[in-house]
Amino acid sequence: MNTYKRTRYAKFLLNYHFIWISKYRKHILNNPEIKQLTLDTIKELAETHNFEVLATEIMPNHIHLFILALPKYSSSKLMNIIKGTTKRRISKHFPELNIKSSFWTRAYFVATVGSFSSETIQQYIENKR
Repeated sequence: MNTYKRTRYAKFLLNYHFIWISKYRKHILNNPEIKQLTLDTIKELAETHNFEVLATEIMPNHIHLFILALPKYSSSKLMNIIKGTTKRRISKHFPELNIKSSFWTRAYFVATVGSFSSETIQQYIENKR
């Protein structure tokens, strides 16, 4: 996990720890179908945008996501992609939720994680279960 990755022009190790919450901290992520749809969407996005999911945990009102990303994506771009796509998929599959505008808050937490603390972050997220 702590090995450097490379592209044609760059050698890198960009680990991000993201946390974001549902609008009004609603416990909407308790629903196992929404939880699974969110996990599947994140996995699909990881394949599409070439980032690696190192750990993930979905709590009732927030999500922890630990990824290794390419340097071509900023943390804000990754968050836009992930939050936007998961919101659209949830609103499409669950029209009864009547999601017209925001599903997630605009805010999020992100920390870049060095190679020494990657295991610590991964254990932290996995221990949230």
